[in-house]
Amino acid sequence: MAKIYEALRRAEEERKQAATGTDVRVSAMDWDATPETAPKARREFFWTRWMARGKERPADTTADLNKRRISLLQPESHAAEQFRTLRSRIDSLAAQRPIKTLAMTSANPGDGKTTASLNLAVVTAMGVARQTLLIDCDLRRPSVHRSLAIEPKTGLAEILLDGTSLDEALIKVEGLNLDVLAVHNKPSNPSELLASAQMRELVAECARRYDRVILDTPAALGLSDGPTVAELCDGVVMVVRAGVTPLEDVEAALELMDRRRVIGLVLNDAEQGRAHYGYY
Repeated sequence: MAKIYEALRRAEEERKQAATGTDVRVSAMDWDATPETAPKARREFFWTRWMARGKERPADTTADLNKRRISLLQPESHAAEQFRTLRSRIDSLAAQRPIKTLAMTSANPGDGKTTASLNLAVVTAMGVARQTLLIDCDLRRPSVHRSLAIEPKTGLAEILLDGTSLDEALIKVEGLNLDVLAVHNKPSNPSELLASAQMRELVAECARRYDRVILDTPAALGLSDGPTVAELCDGVVMVVRAGVTPLEDVEAALELMDRRRVIGLVLNDAEQGRAHYGYY
């Protein structure tokens, strides 16, 4: 963990040095708020910036989609091997404490959370007799189905709202012990659905049926969705994009999590010259 924070601080210093005089980021703590209003002020601050970043993001290209599923397309690649290393680290921790359900989150959109979720799910499903489930919990901007080129006829919202069965919504990835629960319809009340008793029961049912359940959650800052789902899981992995995710955003996102559930950080998109791990 110390290596990760060292790399984050180094990347943050390089990012600030590269910024122009007009590109000034506001620290997560740089607002005038009393202890009573600070939580609301923080949420509104990150919500505004989250929406702005979301609007700036270009549409996914074929290259973007292929990168997200690189472990599926190029299982012998260096990136795929890094995800196997990540799988091994999680398995090692799971030998000490139960980690059947794992929430993958990030501070901001675009940090690589879905890429990490997909590839970790793929390499986990490559294990002998390991039944793996990947759940897209982003009911606002789902992307797992596009990344895997699947077309769900029903999905997570229908299970939570309409009583659709899990078996009806599952999609099997051919050639792997991997099932996917994607998003079909985007509901008007995603936060309430993810915080519902139905969602809690669904996660518990999935944990009983699968060896490992990986939940791709929305970014943690600006929305309550990610932290809400993380509370339902045995473990949480924070994905950080090297040279892009501000350190103060990582710290603010971790403040929203139950630290007992956070099992580590993934440093995504690190240059080989700057860090030895690439995907870590």
